[in-house]
Amino acid sequence: MELAEWYSILLKTEFIFAAVTFVSLFFISAPYGRFGRKGWGMTLPAKYAWMIMEAPAMLLPLYFFFAFADQQDIVLIIFLVIWQFHYAHRTLIYPLQKSGGKRPFPLVLVLMAIVFNSMNGIIISYSILIKNTYTQDWLFQWPFMLGLLIFAMGYWINKQSDAILKHLRSSTETSYKIPYGGWFRWVSNPHYLGEIIEWCGWAILTWSVAGWAFVAYTFANLAPRAWAHHKWYKANFEDYPSDRKALIPFIW
Repeated sequence: MELAEWYSILLKTEFIFAAVTFVSLFFISAPYGRFGRKGWGMTLPAKYAWMIMEAPAMLLPLYFFFAFADQQDIVLIIFLVIWQFHYAHRTLIYPLQKSGGKRPFPLVLVLMAIVFNSMNGIIISYSILIKNTYTQDWLFQWPFMLGLLIFAMGYWINKQSDAILKHLRSSTETSYKIPYGGWFRWVSNPHYLGEIIEWCGWAILTWSVAGWAFVAYTFANLAPRAWAHHKWYKANFEDYPSDRKALIPFIW
């Protein structure tokens, strides 16, 4: 089977995965972080789990770029840099900075994430680096400029929120606290909101169906968890700000 056929099948599969994930996560919270619980088999320390499961998303686009793409194409180089700006950090830096790096993380979730990130890595790589053709003036067209601005905004919200959560507790504290500052003023999960915004920007700047498939799955994966986090905060803190929403400021 040729790459184009694989791409078509995997693209449809990602949209199906998004729908199934969105519904199922409202009934079953993924068992890590504050929702960690026994009964999910073998575990890894969270920092190593994150590195392993995010690695395909970092490595597959690099493979496709050097194996199949025009390595002199400045547009493709910029796309690859933007992608790696997120995933190199997520794979190599974020797990070491994240609080709770020694907490147990279910191996089954690591394997599921590897499957998704491999699938999505192939879809994105084929769509952006091989299937679509971009001329150099694409960098001056409104979708690229608007998408890059939106991506940068989402990245900033995501990283600012991660930093607030990282410094919320000392290295010896284990209890959860209410986060304040930044976009926590409006929502309980600005780190999730930032990531969704990032990938909306990516979908626009690449002007690709593959990009929107990734947005669909990202929202399907993070929105239910954001809702679960929001309910958990309200249930565990009597003084939790009543005007905060779960994910979307002033709306939900």
